[in-house]
Amino acid sequence: MNAATRLLRDLVAIPSINPAFAENGSSPGEEPVAQCLIDRARPLGLDIARQPVLPGRRNTLITLRPTGKVQRRILLAPHLDVVPAADRQFQPVIKNDRLHGRGACDTKGSVAAYFHTLCQLAKSKQRPRHTEIIFVGLVDEECNQAGSRAFGQSKLKADLAIVGEPTMLKVVTAHKGDLWWRLETKGRAAHGARPELGRNAVHAMARIVDLLETKYAAQLKKRCHRLLGSPTINVGVIRGGHQPNVVPDHCTIDIDRRTLPGETAATVRHEITALLKPAKLKAIITDLKGVDSLPLETDPALPLVCDFMRIARCAKPRGVDFFTDASPIAAGGTPALVFGPGNIAQAHTDDEWLDLKQLDTAIAILTRFLQTQP
Repeated sequence: MNAATRLLRDLVAIPSINPAFAENGSSPGEEPVAQCLIDRARPLGLDIARQPVLPGRRNTLITLRPTGKVQRRILLAPHLDVVPAADRQFQPVIKNDRLHGRGACDTKGSVAAYFHTLCQLAKSKQRPRHTEIIFVGLVDEECNQAGSRAFGQSKLKADLAIVGEPTMLKVVTAHKGDLWWRLETKGRAAHGARPELGRNAVHAMARIVDLLETKYAAQLKKRCHRLLGSPTINVGVIRGGHQPNVVPDHCTIDIDRRTLPGETAATVRHEITALLKPAKLKAIITDLKGVDSLPLETDPALPLVCDFMRIARCAKPRGVDFFTDASPIAAGGTPALVFGPGNIAQAHTDDEWLDLKQLDTAIAILTRFLQTQP
């Protein structure tokens, strides 16, 4: 077992469940993982800093200084939190060149690859002369991306951020944005024996759901981004009424609307309102997130992106449907791409795993890229 695999095994064994999903807030969150990395970084003389994000939760910044004046800065930015899992899933198992366990793929594989690369450079005589490399262990990606949002709003900017997610070692320069909205219809309550005296809010909402999942979905399929395909709509939750013998005066649905570059909350709100108007339907729209989850679109022609793609042997950039920390970082002024070992299909599954060959390849790509920096 090589050093990178041992590091990944140790990281997976730490149950860094995002506290937002833990029962009774019982998870210590990302802090034990951060401390594990800090303890390994200190003997190498790496600079360590913490950025407060949420109560008891901080981003971890571990910096490799260049030998000369800083002229360029590159970020290695994976997230440290994972989604909930049974205790057994935090007991890493290696079989058939795969490491199984919660977070192996999403995204402690990237944490191990990025951090191991940084440590090896710190030990090497080939550290860059003018390029500062900062490992940024982000908190809260699995919930509201508070870590990357705080970092993006900070004064620290870079020439490129490489954000860790399972991309099968493909270089991702674009991903969809995400709107989580609640739509609410209001009616008038009445006795179930005299429904004509009321106004059924569930019936009105049923018509809205039908419009969203049929007519609106068909409209969205007519739009196409070269890397991302079409935007989508999904009605994920519906709630309404109290009991069978009462005409419901209230109903809500929660929707997930994946957006393309160029789409905004305002334009999507206008579309949905315009969709309902001809049917004489009305709904109150509330933003469930309260923060922007914008699409990512980084110019693949940027020199550093071109260099990374060449070293990763990716002839063309890729796009993905899922949202990542790359968007808030890019919104803060740092061009960002997404890259890491593993397949998103394994993320959040009962048997999450990472191909250890991909872990080694990711390290080789990152090392070569960083060693070519001035």
